[in-house]
Amino acid sequence: MTPKAKAGSQQPGAAYTFEEIGQDVRRHTFAVIVDNEPGVLARVIGLFSGRGYNIESLTVSTVTEDESVSRINIVTTGTAMIIEQIKAQLDRLVPIHNVHDLTIEGPSVEKELALVKVKAQDHQRRESLRIADIFGATVADTTLESFIFQISGSPDKVDSFVELMRALGETEIARSGVVAMSRGSHVTTP
Repeated sequence: MTPKAKAGSQQPGAAYTFEEIGQDVRRHTFAVIVDNEPGVLARVIGLFSGRGYNIESLTVSTVTEDESVSRINIVTTGTAMIIEQIKAQLDRLVPIHNVHDLTIEGPSVEKELALVKVKAQDHQRRESLRIADIFGATVADTTLESFIFQISGSPDKVDSFVELMRALGETEIARSGVVAMSRGSHVTTP
């Protein structure tokens, strides 16, 4: 069967089909420590796009104690072989100090921030406030016809909240992307 015939099994934006390989597709979170200089992010993204790998989430910030270094958190999916290829190829880029696959290195904490606007009337407005309260979301803005909620937590929590808000009315979503860090006393530095 051709890849076009199995389009439903293909990862969005990827040049390969996982079902044909017969391996499990897994989600991985990488913490990549890089030099804080122009063009580094473009090189990292180019590595992914040039090989047909999808980036589900991407966040970048300077490391506060050393502004010459930045931390990139990347969430991607792939088979064990693809994940190993991604890690090896990232390790070879010159401005990269180190690459950590937080998914396999041990327990980690992942958080995300989202703003969710829901356009709702009457009963849906009350229901959206009730759901927001249950999820610990706060009202960031309100009009007579809409709310903007701010929610932070695990990506699964944010996904669940967004799904429930979509059922109540027209929505608009802005997500920060995943920030992640390994648990315990080990500190990731360049």
